[in-house]
Amino acid sequence: MTPTDLPPVRTTSPRMHFAPRNNWMNDPNGLVFHDGLYHLYFQYNPQGVEHANLSWGHATSTDLLRWTEHDPAILCDDDAQIYSGSVVVDHGNTSGFGTDQDPALVALYTAAAPGHQAQALAYSTDGGYVWTKYSGNPVLDRGTSDFRDPKVFRYDDGGDGYWVMVAVEAEDRQVLFHRSDDLKTWTLLSSYGPAGPVGGVWECPDMFPLAVDGDDDDVRWVLLISLNPGGIAGGSGTHYIVGDFDGTTFRASVPHPTPTRALLRDGSQSRDELERYGWIDFGPDCYAGVTFDGLSRNERTLIAWMDNWKYAGRIPTDDSDEHRSAMTLPRRLSLVRDRDGDVRLRQHPVIDLEAPETSDLGSLTEGAALVADASDAVRIRVSALFGEAQSVELRIGSEAEGGAVVIRQDHAGSRIELDRPDAGMPDGFRSSTSAPLARGDEIEWEIWIDALNEQVSSLELFAENGERVLTALIPASSCTFALAAVGGRLLQARADVVEMRW
Repeated sequence: MTPTDLPPVRTTSPRMHFAPRNNWMNDPNGLVFHDGLYHLYFQYNPQGVEHANLSWGHATSTDLLRWTEHDPAILCDDDAQIYSGSVVVDHGNTSGFGTDQDPALVALYTAAAPGHQAQALAYSTDGGYVWTKYSGNPVLDRGTSDFRDPKVFRYDDGGDGYWVMVAVEAEDRQVLFHRSDDLKTWTLLSSYGPAGPVGGVWECPDMFPLAVDGDDDDVRWVLLISLNPGGIAGGSGTHYIVGDFDGTTFRASVPHPTPTRALLRDGSQSRDELERYGWIDFGPDCYAGVTFDGLSRNERTLIAWMDNWKYAGRIPTDDSDEHRSAMTLPRRLSLVRDRDGDVRLRQHPVIDLEAPETSDLGSLTEGAALVADASDAVRIRVSALFGEAQSVELRIGSEAEGGAVVIRQDHAGSRIELDRPDAGMPDGFRSSTSAPLARGDEIEWEIWIDALNEQVSSLELFAENGERVLTALIPASSCTFALAAVGGRLLQARADVVEMRW
């Protein structure tokens, strides 16, 4: 199969996010940019809407917005399901599966059988559409039951370089680093953990270098670890650590405390303790995020699964063959230094929209409100300074439809909060989540809303120029927005709403 004979691009709901036409989907896998195409592989059940028969689905895009879905790439068999993993372009033909002129795409994934997980390999010589499982599988087997989710990258050691695999012993809360010269034979380098958030099993690691504030003389490594449960918003979540990697060992810039055996057993960590750590997202619905191979360092781009294991199998709530959930917007990553000198991760959606007409609201007084209606796929931007106002609220939807979603920023507490109702949703869905702000006197929101299906929409909130992000599934409702000041005036208020149409 080639890009010229692919089926039509999906243009129905959702408009801005990838979702398969039907059936179960969870973690993104094998993100790779190759020959002008972004390839997204993902955990997929070809046979239904349950979390079963896990294989790799496949979609491609030229712009990270419009996706074409293809036949499943790597199918489960009688021996194993195809769990999460990664894809690399084997420039130099180190594996021998391709040629120097036409390098193979090589996938490393977890072959998961009852009571046993090991790392296996498949390769493609047609650009990522048809895959062959390696006859010598598994390529890395520790003989354990929870060793999974390999992320592979090429490490530049100043010479020819070598491949590094980052994988987890999930129950042990350990990240393991292995090295290979040919992608088929692996040796252990070191391990990281347990440390920091340990309230659930560790999954789906990723690691990559980023320059701080764009300074190529100050490059740090970022280690991502997803955990379930134990996330900052309850249930699933993804933690990040900034540090250094010398080709063998990762060391956190600010070491996290080693948990006690009792903590590893019961996993109880307070909200205050969890907020000391770095989080990709403070909302409940951003999990297993990984980044694309094949892009430059300043184009590091992440996509995550937009759901939570607390209720993923129950949304939508009917028995239709609709797809389960969707992926997040693609997010460009960077590192920045905040006012206190701490290095933080910043995220920006990688979607281009035409510059909108901005409404200059001037001084928004208490009791007044900006009210707008829009389609079911929009971007909203709000900026202001706190005058005498105690807080600012954006209400999405209406109480008459089962309760509005409320975004609220509190001036005194320097926090941003997201409240969502549970109209038509399963038990455990209703929630209120929040994030601390470093610049609590400023309001700077970028909000993306997209209807995933008739029952569920998504909301992604980027605050403080992308240094704080909250992602949440919300009950589908009319896109009515009401922005209001509470307890006084907002100053220099500006807002715009852009509708996504095609």
